[in-house]
Amino acid sequence: MQKYAVDGERGTGHGGATPVHTLFDAEVAEELDSRRLSRVAAGLLGALSVRNFFTERECRAIVASLAEDRMGQYDAAVVGMRIKKLGPAVFDFYNNGSVADAYWEQAAEATRQRARLLAGQDPFQAALDRLAKAWHGGAAVATAGGRPLFAGMIREMGEGAGLHFDEVEREFPDGLDETPLCQLAFNCYLSVPESGGEVTVFRRRWRPGDEDHRDGYWYRPHLVADEPRVTVAPRCGDAVFFDPRNYHRVGANEGGGRRVTLSFFIGVSAHGNLLLWS
Repeated sequence: MQKYAVDGERGTGHGGATPVHTLFDAEVAEELDSRRLSRVAAGLLGALSVRNFFTERECRAIVASLAEDRMGQYDAAVVGMRIKKLGPAVFDFYNNGSVADAYWEQAAEATRQRARLLAGQDPFQAALDRLAKAWHGGAAVATAGGRPLFAGMIREMGEGAGLHFDEVEREFPDGLDETPLCQLAFNCYLSVPESGGEVTVFRRRWRPGDEDHRDGYWYRPHLVADEPRVTVAPRCGDAVFFDPRNYHRVGANEGGGRRVTLSFFIGVSAHGNLLLWS
């Protein structure tokens, strides 16, 4: 059957070739609902921004309570830039089919530090409750070996991030007790720079040959040069959802201000509920 690609155009109704839609737009919503989130999960949207997922007042309270000197950071020798964070990423502690004890220790400490950042409450719990309310199947923290994983990293990224992808089944194979049917990234912007800090998502998944085009932690930009893409500029309080198995990158900050996010991954289980982890 003959087909041709179009962007936002429907067929003429006069016969001819079947239109093929790109289905990789960025959509903005005033509130989160399961229909829009399902469209991101199904690959029908490149990115979804939900306005005021946290209010500006909530964002200011969290950032004001965040003790910068208590934040760790990714290994700059590995990632090539400084990225501060509160909380561990499970794949950094995965080795030979198990999660190192240090992960659970760091997870407990990060949860303790985060627990009172939002006027004495945990901002991650607030995000979890809002997701559960919007999604028909509810939401819960993912588990590994019956133990709840850490979810809800707070991250400050000023120098941006190179081209990469995140895929739990490649980085943490068979690690989750429930294998998610798909994976989404959640980033709620608690503070934004004057300009820059945008995320660009490409409609391109990892392929084995891509390893020949890798520079340390990041992949070379030419891999996605001709791929459909969406770019989302940060706005304080917005929650941005996209499929992180697609290649994506983050622009460096420009001007003043900080780019601080509450970040975690979301999987949709075979039972229809959301699973959260970092």
